Amino acid sequence: MNSNATVMAKSHEIDRKWYVIDAEGKVLGRLATEVANILRGKNKPFFSPHMDCGDFVIIINADKIVLTGKKLDQKLYKTFSGYPGGLKETTYRKFLAEKPEKLVFKAVKGMIPHNKLGNKIATKLKVYAGSEHPHAAQMPEAYEF
Repeated sequence: MNSNATVMAKSHEIDRKWYVIDAEGKVLGRLATEVANILRGKNKPFFSPHMDCGDFVIIINADKIVLTGKKLDQKLYKTFSGYPGGLKETTYRKFLAEKPEKLVFKAVKGMIPHNKLGNKIATKLKVYAGSEHPHAAQMPEAYEF
């Protein structure tokens, strides 16, 4: 057997860890890219793009996230119902004040694949506005970047 053979991850061999990331003072986009890489498993040596080999991530203090420049007032969150006149636009300042968990979740979800695998990966992301989370039983490790 060739010693340079590519090792493919098998679903039963994957050891999933839990990480806690404190979002206080972190820039939204930079946090989202780091979290997306952890969720996909790109930080592991046996990464396979067709498999879910990533870890669980808990983000706390989502309400204290930072957006650079004038994005708070100029960037818009848009939803469209599909009906005429059904476009709703909200500034990120208002969106951050009302639903900070959803803001962070959508930023990370946009950076993982847009398919069934991406939906499965997104279920491993837990976002909380405050500093408390109900996942103490999983013994999460603090993650710094």
